[in-house]
Amino acid sequence: MPESARVVMLGTGDFALPTFELLADDGPGLVALVTQPDRPQGRKQEIIAAAIKQAAVRRGIPVFQPENVNGAESVTQMRGLAPDVLITAAYGQILSPELLAVPRLGGLNLHGSVLPAYRGAAPVARAIENGETETGVSVIQMTPRIDAGGVIAVARLAIDPDETAGELEGRLARLGAPLVKQALADLFGGRAVISPQDPSRATRAPKLRKDDSAIRWNRPARVVHNHIRAMQPWPGASTMLLRVDTPGIITRLIVLRSAVREGASDARPGSVIEADGDRIVVACNPGALALLRVQTPGARALDAAEFLRGRKISQGDQLRS
Repeated sequence: MPESARVVMLGTGDFALPTFELLADDGPGLVALVTQPDRPQGRKQEIIAAAIKQAAVRRGIPVFQPENVNGAESVTQMRGLAPDVLITAAYGQILSPELLAVPRLGGLNLHGSVLPAYRGAAPVARAIENGETETGVSVIQMTPRIDAGGVIAVARLAIDPDETAGELEGRLARLGAPLVKQALADLFGGRAVISPQDPSRATRAPKLRKDDSAIRWNRPARVVHNHIRAMQPWPGASTMLLRVDTPGIITRLIVLRSAVREGASDARPGSVIEADGDRIVVACNPGALALLRVQTPGARALDAAEFLRGRKISQGDQLRS
């Protein structure tokens, strides 16, 4: 970027952090961070600043946290910053045409998929949930339509078959940071090639909700495994445990890690077919799934062997949605 460049970044989630740090440490061009207001987090609902805000404060970069980034006061504030370009990643609000018109070079967005696949709020989780084996990141020109702008740069990577959404998002974030930097250099240098997306190939990645967490054991083991991976770190994949030795008592069980066990099983889907040593195996339809790491609400996460030492699950118990 030229030394006179003025860039404002809008980001909140950890996906935005590597890009912010690279741009902030690369020179004087990053003049401000716009991020969501601090929100209560965790079981204690403590107000904790996002990691990206903490990174900006450490570097002495001004931070703005409007409730509504498209409000009149926020737009006026943005005009006062006089940005050449806006960069967004995991920000959490859709930018209005009025706001996008402020910078002379418009806005660029880092998105966690190879567009036009997985447009929307949860591209990483939805790709894993659907059993994709490859994904990537795209740098696109921002438009008022969500994730529909022309593509400037793309990078791809393979998805590990046991990787969670949180782990994959971290790798994609690191993949995307230098891509944004190069796209900015091309934009300022007049070299950026913007390729329109094919809307006929677009797929959706809707926002995750709490009720997405329920495990449906009547599906194939690989599908259940992908669902568990996709729900990490939020909202977490969960199931209801009905124990044979304590009828009427139901416990919520959060499954953090799993592994597919191939082979047929005659057991009813959701039945615990093994619970011994370090093995908790549950029947699916078809196949079975080993629960490698689990947690009950309010307790710490345990691997299967630790969980079984407390005899909290036995063969014949039932797991239900």
